[in-house]
Amino acid sequence: MVMVGVAGHRFLADIDKIEKGVGQALDRIVAAFPEQSLKVVSSLTEGADRIVVHQILARPRAELAAVLPLPRSDYMKDFELDESKREFQGLLERASQIVELPAAGTREEAYEGAGRYMLDHCDMLVAVWDGHDAQGQGGTGDLVNEARKRGLPVAWVHAGNRKPRTNEPTTLGDDQGKVSFERFPHREAPIEGKRGA
Repeated sequence: MVMVGVAGHRFLADIDKIEKGVGQALDRIVAAFPEQSLKVVSSLTEGADRIVVHQILARPRAELAAVLPLPRSDYMKDFELDESKREFQGLLERASQIVELPAAGTREEAYEGAGRYMLDHCDMLVAVWDGHDAQGQGGTGDLVNEARKRGLPVAWVHAGNRKPRTNEPTTLGDDQGKVSFERFPHREAPIEGKRGA
C-alpha cells in the first residue's frame, strides 16, 4: 500500500483546475505503483485536503487514515458551515483508521503536530500549494520544505493561496492546477518510507 500524505491551502479558487491537477498527480502515482492500493493520510481540513481525499477514496481499494490535531468535537469548531461539518463526519465514517493526537499547547501547535505526523507516516506528498512560505505556523510551505528535506517524492499541484490575513482565495491564472513532480518514481519501485499511519 502506498501511503499518500496531503498538504494544501484551505481557501482555493478555480476548483475545477485544482481537481484536474490532483487527478493528474494521482494518475502518476497509480501508474508508478500499479499493483498497490493507496492510503491517504490527512487531517480532513477544508479545501485541498478534502479534494485529494475524495479523489483517492474514489479509487479501488483505497483507504483513509484521518489524523485529528484536536479532539473531534473541538476540531469541528474550525468548520463554520453545517455542510462542512457533515462532510467531515462522513469522511470520518469512511476512515479505516482515526488518530487523535495528544493535546498541544495551542491550536497552531496542534495543526503543526498533525502535519508532522502525516509526514512521518507517508511515502509521498501531494501538495496543493502556491510555492511561497507558509502564512502560519506549520502551514503548507513548511510541510513541503520538510518533505523535501526528508527526500520524499512530492506531487505539487500549483494553486493560489489566500490574500494574507483574509479568507479571500487567489489564483495563479494559467498555472493554477499545473502539476510538477519532484523525486518522483517513473516506474514501479520499492518505496523507502514509513509504513502504517
